[in-house]
Amino acid sequence: MYDLSVTLKSGGKVVDTVTSYFGMRKIALGKDDKGITRLMLNGKFVFQVGPLDQGFWPDGIYTAPTDEALRWDVAETKRIGFNCTRKHVKVEPDRWYYWCDKLGLLVWQDMPAGDNKADEDKKQFEVELKRLIEGRRTHPSIIMWVVFNEGWGQHDTERLTKWVKDMDPSRLVNNASGWTDKKCGDVIDMHNYPGPGSPKPEEDRAAVLGEFGGLGLPVDGHRWTAKTWGYKGTQNIEDLTVSYEKLLAKAWALKDTAGLSAVIYTQITDVETECNGLLTYDREVNKVLADHAAAVNSGKVPPVPVIKEVVPTSQRQGINWRFTLEQPAADWTKDGFGDAEWKEGPGGFGSNGTPGAMVRTEWKTGDIWLRRSFDWPADKIVKPTLLVYHDEDVEVFINGVLAGKASGFVSDYEEMAISPEGLAALKPGKNLFAVHCHQTAGGQFVDVGIVSVMPAGK
Repeated sequence: MYDLSVTLKSGGKVVDTVTSYFGMRKIALGKDDKGITRLMLNGKFVFQVGPLDQGFWPDGIYTAPTDEALRWDVAETKRIGFNCTRKHVKVEPDRWYYWCDKLGLLVWQDMPAGDNKADEDKKQFEVELKRLIEGRRTHPSIIMWVVFNEGWGQHDTERLTKWVKDMDPSRLVNNASGWTDKKCGDVIDMHNYPGPGSPKPEEDRAAVLGEFGGLGLPVDGHRWTAKTWGYKGTQNIEDLTVSYEKLLAKAWALKDTAGLSAVIYTQITDVETECNGLLTYDREVNKVLADHAAAVNSGKVPPVPVIKEVVPTSQRQGINWRFTLEQPAADWTKDGFGDAEWKEGPGGFGSNGTPGAMVRTEWKTGDIWLRRSFDWPADKIVKPTLLVYHDEDVEVFINGVLAGKASGFVSDYEEMAISPEGLAALKPGKNLFAVHCHQTAGGQFVDVGIVSVMPAGK
């Protein structure tokens, strides 16, 4: 970044002076030393890690209250260790980009989505896409234009991607972030919740993860509505921080194992009913320990813990459960409840075709209730943790006590902290799992076990 001063003189006398700034940087594709196509900043591969930023505010919706508020969001994004951000289907006022320029934050800029079914809609989309690029192209912080998101109003993708590239050859162009790639533009972009995952880099396109994460944690007194959601629930700030560290550690690993060039975490703040932000909607509470998040975002990945199975899931071998698809009596989680009339079958339970799920007993209704006994060792177990695949909302009880719950869905087995009450309920010998899973749409699956999470090197 360079300061700029232009002075107009007449007859040796200063008539007017204008001050500004300009930036010099190059963003392009290139090959690393292994021949993998990468995003290159000034000729060097920089692994980009940033949040999804929808730019909502509780008091102004799409309008920030002050310029200082705009600056604070950018500065906080940097403080948490991110080096980029994806401005999601919104165009900000120039001041937001000014602060990205001044504070040094790379920007992926989405084109706001429209329905685009009618010809008039498509024409207007093109008019506004051109205005977006012409109106914001002077900001050096913007390094990528994202034409479409997840197929929303997607049309003429190949033509529009080339049109944008011809209009602004100094920046990268993402034809579609997530799901509906049309094999054009500079990147191949996938979404994977909670993930992470990676598409395969191509000869002329870098691989990026345009959305992942979405770890949920509503904070009382700082939520928009009573009912909230996230892609995977967490119990508290410490649990969210640990889950976030593990997620980002996996993302950094994909840089080397899969050739991934960038990741975008959902998301920087809660937005109305979405409580999957790193900050609350009002920006008053940081829901992760900031120093931990900053460290892992910048690549200081903590050692991977040792995971040891204690109570097996049905990943390798089907474990029998009793189950019902009808609403049971209120005491169904208790040890003395009579479940002799329930059906019996091996886990996991779900519908065929659910990604990564080994379905051994079909479940296709809206709800399922499960019960199973398990043995708990008398020896002390290091950090007992639930291991759960849930699609969608799940509640896990141990001996009648709520041990863990999560909303939304995951696409693999994920660790879930056991509540203090659930830990206290565990006893040597026979114990009882009681599980409820609720499904609304798409794939469905549920399976539960317990693992021990030991620090690395133990």
